[in-house]
Amino acid sequence: MTYPGGNRRIDRLLAEGFLDRLSEASLEELRAMRADAEQEETDLSYLRRLLQGRMDIMRAEVSRRAGGADAPSLMDLLPGILADDDGGSPHGSGRHAVLEPSRADSHRRYVEALVADVDFSDPSGHDDASLAHALETLEHEESVVSASRREVQKVMDGCTAEITRRYREGDADVDDLLPSESS
Repeated sequence: MTYPGGNRRIDRLLAEGFLDRLSEASLEELRAMRADAEQEETDLSYLRRLLQGRMDIMRAEVSRRAGGADAPSLMDLLPGILADDDGGSPHGSGRHAVLEPSRADSHRRYVEALVADVDFSDPSGHDDASLAHALETLEHEESVVSASRREVQKVMDGCTAEITRRYREGDADVDDLLPSESS
């Protein structure tokens, strides 16, 4: 969730008119804007994956319960859940991430606080209603984070397109990227 006029990086990146300012920014400012967007995308991707991991555990427990008394324990299922090898289509944007999340600890605390009433160390100890509520909460938050991530990716793409345009049209010089020779 963003806050208009907020001071957080995501608030600035997704502020109304942010992309309109790209053509006015210096090349240095433009690169800084893109770097901010890349870092925010990395953080949102990390947060999204945390949410998805917890959702996978919750879904496995719900499915395990539907399997009857002879269903394997959640602990037995955990290696397969964590392997994330469902054979389905790949998740994500297909972008190569080179950054580390800048707020990993706070993201973990945030996800845990979302479903504080469900102990992830033993979801089997909770009733169906509390698991369903926790899963619904996680799914909603994942959709909000995913939407924000897509918007940040548009900012990244906009910055990259403006940088590319400047080089293509001669407004920026590729030679400026090369180290200068010193005598």
